[in-house]
Amino acid sequence: MVPISILDLAPIVAGGTASDALRNSLDLARHAEDWGYSRFWLAEHHNMPGIASSATSVVIGHIAAGTSRIRVGSGGIMLPNHAPLMIAEQFGTLESLFPGRIDLGIGRAPGSDRLAARAMRRGLDSDGDNFPELLDELRAFLYGSGTLGVRAVPGEGLNIPMWLLGSSGFSAQLAGELGLPFAFASHFAPEYLLPALHLYRSHFRPSSVLDQPYAMVGISVVAADTPEDAQRLATSQQQQALSLIRGRPGKLQPPVDSMDGLWTEEEKEMVRRRMAYTIIGDRAAISDRLQQIVRETGADELIATGQIYDHHARLRSYHILAEAAGLRN
Repeated sequence: MVPISILDLAPIVAGGTASDALRNSLDLARHAEDWGYSRFWLAEHHNMPGIASSATSVVIGHIAAGTSRIRVGSGGIMLPNHAPLMIAEQFGTLESLFPGRIDLGIGRAPGSDRLAARAMRRGLDSDGDNFPELLDELRAFLYGSGTLGVRAVPGEGLNIPMWLLGSSGFSAQLAGELGLPFAFASHFAPEYLLPALHLYRSHFRPSSVLDQPYAMVGISVVAADTPEDAQRLATSQQQQALSLIRGRPGKLQPPVDSMDGLWTEEEKEMVRRRMAYTIIGDRAAISDRLQQIVRETGADELIATGQIYDHHARLRSYHILAEAAGLRN
């Protein structure tokens, strides 16, 4: 089995607080380190009542300070929201504090709606078309030895691994052309996964970073000791997907015995398509589907997320996943 990492959304559950979410994320990261996961990444989202990782660089520092070995990073930082110099300095600071443990995953999407974009002072006409220029600027600050006339201190000259993240072909092709590792968000854009991986590999050019493509595939996993328990736990994630489809994001809801009556047949099908790379089941089912996904995609690494309401059930899910994948600490 390929290496497996975790993408944590620091979920704020119904009845819980952001403080609870961040405390639980650190607890999960500590367990993940013991169970043999490779990385623990956090995602930038804004104006989302159920996600506590909006200040992503700050949360990365919190997780890295509470662990000792596991790599910690962003999955990802939404570069159009930020001045590249600020990201270079933030991640230069993180790398200086936690040498050899920080990953910088960069995304092109805003991770927000138009109101949040206005609050962040982003141009409302921005559609990500200037992403390559922003990325060039960030890379110049980190690797360019002051070529822009402004130096990122700390940041410049530090060996911070940079990844491109995406849910379409744009970042896939760009990552290939730049010779960077690429991570695809198939946990919410499954229909584009295989075409994006083909674009990445077909456009790959060796670089000082990589001599051959390295693709990470995002999946979602809800595991439990029985298939029935896993299916019930997964209704929290299904409710969350439904709320996003309806444009009403909220806190992560407790599981229910049945989704019947909560969604229409059309909405049920939309959620089903969205969760094409979600694995729900016991250890045997998880192991079988993991191997199938690796065969289908040729993934060099998997990164798993799992929106589970109860923290202890979430820990158990990731423990089962580690067992199913044969991870070792």
